[in-house]
Amino acid sequence: MDFLNPGSVTEALELKASVPDAVPIAGGTDVMVELNFDHRRPPALLNLNRIAELHTYSTVDGRVRIGACVPYSRIVTELGSVLPGLAMASRTVGSPQIRNRGSVGGNLGAASPAGDSHPALLATDAVVEIASTRGVRMVPAKDFYVGVKRNVLEPDELITAVHVPPATGPQQFSKVGTRNAMVIAVCAFAIALHPEQQRVGTGIGSAAPTPLRAHEAEEFLAAELPWGSPDGLLDSLNRRFGELVAKAASPIDDVRGTASYRRHALAVMARRTLSWTWSEYRRTAQCA
Repeated sequence: MDFLNPGSVTEALELKASVPDAVPIAGGTDVMVELNFDHRRPPALLNLNRIAELHTYSTVDGRVRIGACVPYSRIVTELGSVLPGLAMASRTVGSPQIRNRGSVGGNLGAASPAGDSHPALLATDAVVEIASTRGVRMVPAKDFYVGVKRNVLEPDELITAVHVPPATGPQQFSKVGTRNAMVIAVCAFAIALHPEQQRVGTGIGSAAPTPLRAHEAEEFLAAELPWGSPDGLLDSLNRRFGELVAKAASPIDDVRGTASYRRHALAVMARRTLSWTWSEYRRTAQCA
């Protein structure tokens, strides 16, 4: 197995174009597991650790551009106030050691339905920056996943960044597992309120072949929420939102949980996260 060691994005893209089967590696939290269990034996590894640009974040056109190799730990400590939903999801990833190595770029590349960052990216309308020697293209997160552990990347492409809009309203993330972290999610859910547009974003994880949004639930809630008011929510609204979120999922039975349990858990998480986000929104409305 060859070890390719580029020092810039340009060099990395040239190497990926010349060796399309080369597997990118940075944190290695997914790749090394696959190698150790002999699930994958690529002809080459493409090391991205020496590329400084992939380890930084900035603001571009009003969005936070997070380099593909920025670790979860930095998202938690440095971007938590700007991207609260993604920071909440990042806190639940693995152990502190894993959070110091793993990244959203790696999560996107693996495209596992159970990836913790995916629901938050979907709920906030994130966009994935993909590059090759042919140029750069921007793919909305909702269009990035195409199957179980499959994404839209072409053989010569690399994920270079993800662009996430700063929060304009409350956001929440919740997942069910045998414990809060260091566990693969049985199912996960994210919600983001966008008050300036009177719009709601959602993201569902580990309950379908791909991460997905609950579009019917979003439309229902956007129309029914008392925007601009400090009023509380009726229990019937909470419950209907939970039902619509569960309806959007297409889970399976596996060793981590049954399909029926996943639907039930999603409904509960949807109700709870809506309650939390609306409570935060009401505090903001009362102070305005």
